[in-house]
Amino acid sequence: MANKLAIVTGASSGIGLEIARLAAADGYDLIVASDTPLVDAAAGLEGSVRSIEADLSTEQGVRQLLDAIGERQVDVLVANAGHGLGDAFLTQQARDWRHVIDTNITGTLLLIQPIARRMVERGEGRILITGSIAGHLAGSFHAVYNASKAFIDSFAAALGNELKDTGVTVTCLKPGATETEFFGRAGMEDTKVGQAKKDDPADVAKTGWEAMLKGEHAVVHGFKNKAQVLASGVLPESATAEMHRKQAEPGSDG
Repeated sequence: MANKLAIVTGASSGIGLEIARLAAADGYDLIVASDTPLVDAAAGLEGSVRSIEADLSTEQGVRQLLDAIGERQVDVLVANAGHGLGDAFLTQQARDWRHVIDTNITGTLLLIQPIARRMVERGEGRILITGSIAGHLAGSFHAVYNASKAFIDSFAAALGNELKDTGVTVTCLKPGATETEFFGRAGMEDTKVGQAKKDDPADVAKTGWEAMLKGEHAVVHGFKNKAQVLASGVLPESATAEMHRKQAEPGSDG
């Protein structure tokens, strides 16, 4: 495993940091990226680690990360960077919801495409994309985020199918509410879901990492989250929207 390289985005904390730790423990060299300083994250990781502070919602930020990789072979790409935004859509500023789309969708695709091309040319590589069970639910008071994750969940499945028989696998990790900085950054600390008990990011990361190593197409972490995904397949979107409202409406923590 010596000298193999893993790229992990959104790695300053939470699921991304825990995946980076798993990659380091498995002997990968690391390039970790985030839009916040990574001093503490890099210091807590084993082996060869390079930290890149870049806004992956922009072409410039993605190019900064690609330039750091250079011509080096990428064995694992973990596209984990993501951004949420709570509150009602009509109260949000366009620059804020556009940043969600640019981070979760545009920046993710701009990063994956060139790296995946090189993996296919080589006939080897693993891609782990962090989607969400939110992609299965109409997300009242989190509408743009849930819609962006619906895109990512679908994109990951489609890309995985396009790349079958190439030697490159695509795995979509679909967590539910996880104990990270996500809800604070999304302005959702006064919501029911923001205050609820959440999954341990280390457990979620392990679920995703192991699924990726097995070449699985998608994995949902946790029994409760799996039940929500199953329910979303039979309930109308109006029902899932109302369920989500009760969890994400501002002030719903009581």
